[in-house]
Amino acid sequence: MPRTESLEDCIARMLPYWQMRIETALMAGRKPLVVAHGNSIRGIVKHLDDIPDDEIPGLEIPTGVPLVYDFDEALRPTGSRYLNRS
Repeated sequence: MPRTESLEDCIARMLPYWQMRIETALMAGRKPLVVAHGNSIRGIVKHLDDIPDDEIPGLEIPTGVPLVYDFDEALRPTGSRYLNRS
C-alpha cells in the first residue's frame, strides 16, 4: 500500500465531499470555512479554477493565508483573493 497520496487521488477523495457538503452549504446561503492541507487545497483550487494538469505543479498556494472565493448563483467562481497577504 502506498504511503503517499497523489494529487489525482486527493481530488478523487475530496471532490465528492466538496459536492455533497460545501456546494450544498453555499447553495443554502452559508459561507463555509474550508481548512485543508497543501494537496487538498491544491485540488480544490484546480477544480474551481479549471487548472490544467500541466500547470498545477507551478501553482503556489501560501500556507496560512486565507483564500476567499466568490461564486455566482450556479456556483461558478467569479473571483478569488487572498486575505491579509503581505
